[in-house]
Amino acid sequence: MNIAFARSTVAAFAVQIEQFTEAEYNEIRKAVSEAVSNCVQHAYPDSVGTVSISVYIEGDLLTIVIEDQGVGIENVELAKTTEFTTKPDENLGWGFNFMEACMDEISVESYPGKGTKLTMKKRPHANDAQ
Repeated sequence: MNIAFARSTVAAFAVQIEQFTEAEYNEIRKAVSEAVSNCVQHAYPDSVGTVSISVYIEGDLLTIVIEDQGVGIENVELAKTTEFTTKPDENLGWGFNFMEACMDEISVESYPGKGTKLTMKKRPHANDAQ
């Protein structure tokens, strides 16, 4: 999967929510890059597989769903910790934390041998100061 293409495509949908700041668009791009990179690196460690991306806009809420049918995550809560990595020589284990920092909400559903579904949500925060 072309990670840059995925990031740009999601950002193209996100611009429909005009209240997002440039910084928030960048956070969305970064979170999508991290999520898709995780699929490419971890869901299909010994093969190439499908990564599906769905984007929904409801009012000012952007919802991004990224799914794979890969190996799945045995323990999602452990995988969300910064100490966890499946490739210690290559990765730092900060993927989920990074996505959580960029988005308002993330949720992960994963089933070993069946795949993972990541849902990320974000609203514009420019209105929070008002």
